[in-house]
Amino acid sequence: MDEGHIIVDSIEPIGLDEVTGALARESGFESVESLLTMARHGAGDRVFLVRFHYLPPGGWSQPGRT
Repeated sequence: MDEGHIIVDSIEPIGLDEVTGALARESGFESVESLLTMARHGAGDRVFLVRFHYLPPGGWSQPGRT
């Protein structure tokens, strides 16, 4: 991937029971188990759904120099 920026669109706390197979596949994982294996930290009691998108170089405005 080229250098660019990751833009966080939202961060939402969700319940562990809300992590579905469809959400796992949308996130690039084959299953809920594979997502949780990668994403779980510590006790894994809290889950956050983070939605983001990538902006390639030149995909954002840069302020001019003064």
